[in-house]
Amino acid sequence: QVQLVESGGGLVHPGGSLRLSCAVSGLRVKDIETNWYRQAPGKERELVASLATADVAGYADAVKGRFTISKNHAANTVDLQMNNLKPEDSAVYYCYARPAWSMAKYWGLGTQVTVSS
Repeated sequence: QVQLVESGGGLVHPGGSLRLSCAVSGLRVKDIETNWYRQAPGKERELVASLATADVAGYADAVKGRFTISKNHAANTVDLQMNNLKPEDSAVYYCYARPAWSMAKYWGLGTQVTVSS
């Protein structure tokens, strides 16, 4: 059974940092394409960062240069390092995974990030 569990969200001041982690069970992170999405109240879910099986990363323009997506193969997690956070980064952040050999899609339940002074 595949399960994704996000952690690391919280309240942070503008300019601060957070590191989100997505614990993956049932799949090895080296075998998945993975994304982080976010959804703010009243807005559609948007893609924040992506990481293909070849470890090629992509980022939304709004977070480029501030966020970094990575895989921790030892811990079997997908992490999102977020620096220089802004109030507009406040949202629920979701982890997504798709095995390289399948069209099956898996989502976590999300973790809340709030950036406020």
